[in-house]
Amino acid sequence: MQCHIISIGNELLIGDTVNTNASWLGDVLTNMGVEVTHIHTIGDNYGILKRTLEHALEQADLVITTGGLGPTHDDITKKVVTELFGCELNVDEEILNFIKKIFRERNIPFSKSNYHQAEVPDCCEPLFNTQGTAPGLWFDSDRTKLAVLPGVPYEMKHLMNEKVLPKIKSSNGNTTFRYSHYITTAGVGESTLSDTIIEGLSSILPKEISVAYLPSPQGTRIRISAYGNSQKAVDEKIEPVIAHIKEKAGYLIIGEGKDLTLAQSVGEILADNKFWLATAESCTGGYIANAVTDIPGSSRYFKGGVNAYSNEVKTTQLGVRKDTLEKHGAVSKAVALQMAKGAAKRLNADIAISTTGIAGPGGGTDKKPVGTVWIGFYSEKRHFALHARFTNDRLINKERSAAVALEMVRRCILDIDEMPYGLKKNEA
Repeated sequence: MQCHIISIGNELLIGDTVNTNASWLGDVLTNMGVEVTHIHTIGDNYGILKRTLEHALEQADLVITTGGLGPTHDDITKKVVTELFGCELNVDEEILNFIKKIFRERNIPFSKSNYHQAEVPDCCEPLFNTQGTAPGLWFDSDRTKLAVLPGVPYEMKHLMNEKVLPKIKSSNGNTTFRYSHYITTAGVGESTLSDTIIEGLSSILPKEISVAYLPSPQGTRIRISAYGNSQKAVDEKIEPVIAHIKEKAGYLIIGEGKDLTLAQSVGEILADNKFWLATAESCTGGYIANAVTDIPGSSRYFKGGVNAYSNEVKTTQLGVRKDTLEKHGAVSKAVALQMAKGAAKRLNADIAISTTGIAGPGGGTDKKPVGTVWIGFYSEKRHFALHARFTNDRLINKERSAAVALEMVRRCILDIDEMPYGLKKNEA
């Protein structure tokens, strides 16, 4: 079964709203064995929507639209599909009563435009929407099936899960499904990782299995995907590939699973070793502490952090010496080392990490350009700092600094001498 997804709304084109619906639909449908061949994003334009729908209905077995079902004048999806299928709009009394009930409960006046939301084409099956006022629509012709869904993400997901997916499963016969296995790495670039695992991979990689690299500031996720008639059949196909990647990538791997984060992996290692972590952050502004405490149960291993953005806080709260700041500047190895040690001592932690740098976009110099960061590490056995040069983008610099700091912690606990991205230790 091949599918076209059509996302409708001017807000998607001009950047007011991120099109998360298409991403979610693509993932869900692909895992069902439905091949998503096209994703269209179009504005609230009658002619463009009509042409796009006509083309999709001619080319695909399944078409899903999201958006354009609201009560305002720019919501045109229902008008277009009514014309395309040659039918008329009629009021669905059950839907109308439900919409009126919602407005009564919220003490909102019921208007004429809301009345029109209860109108549905007489040639389709209404999809009752208990999460909102816009019903979905299901058209089932001999050639193509069309699901017309609201653009509000939680309403769309509700109708997909409760109404549309069972219809698709029935139509698709459940003969094939797709399974993806995820291996997450950290502290290594995409190209280096590829070079590490590519040798010997082609000999065990049949054409029905794909390996993809999904890079992010935290690291690179490897996705191994295959189609099969059963879970057992897919497992047998991908197990040799997984084993090969694990053997080649080794310590670069932090874990498996689509949703695994670096902070989660580091947290588990800290907890297993009964270590307490503290942070001293300048250029990252609390980014590391936030990532760590996003994980449920982080109170088992995280003592706390000092957001030492100013030099005054560095000296009064972390014990950084004033003469060190005057001689080397805040963005320096010496300050990163003192920040990390100060955090460990003040917060009574086994391990402390620090960041001090020039996040940008301004503030750089020839000697210390934007993206220059020093990341400190302290424990009773180790005291060193890493010097990195990232980008001119402020947020990316914060993300990468946090990722290097956390991966540095993981490697030190596991006694891995090589540092993230080949950065060199500058010992105290």
